[in-house]
Amino acid sequence: MLTTAEFLKYTQWSGIATLVFAALAILAFLFKWGIRFRLVGTTGFMLVLTSGLFALSLVPLSRTVIPGAVKYTLVYDNGSNQAVISLSPQISPSEVEATLLQAASNLYSSGRSGRRDNDQLTIRARTLIHPEPGLTIPLYLGEIKRSLVNREDPQISVEIYPEKFAQLPQSNA
Repeated sequence: MLTTAEFLKYTQWSGIATLVFAALAILAFLFKWGIRFRLVGTTGFMLVLTSGLFALSLVPLSRTVIPGAVKYTLVYDNGSNQAVISLSPQISPSEVEATLLQAASNLYSSGRSGRRDNDQLTIRARTLIHPEPGLTIPLYLGEIKRSLVNREDPQISVEIYPEKFAQLPQSNA
């Protein structure tokens, strides 16, 4: 993954190219070249590209890596204060906890808004079990609650449901 320093370097090169295209567009209008309007379009595109690269150089794109976390799929997110992630049925309680911490870090955004009575992001982890053919049941394995306001929330609350792990299918490993 590219770092912010690399995006800044690309922004500089893109900015130089934008200035070159702008100078060519001005020359094209002065000398009435046939491609003058194409050069204006190219200059505008380069300006948008340079702005995007500059924005990427300001915001870090790295994700927090929590040891022991496994791959998860985001299956529900209301964009405010609730989300649900899906996990594999072959998972341990410690992996669920690490994955919930990973999801809480990855899903934090200052753009999320909570209600006045609930300013916490709640992420629930679930898996699907098939007790009999044709029947699928969602099984919630745990949840995490974190602040919607504070990125470094010291009061993150993780709750694992150990009784639910007995219902998971046993792997034949």
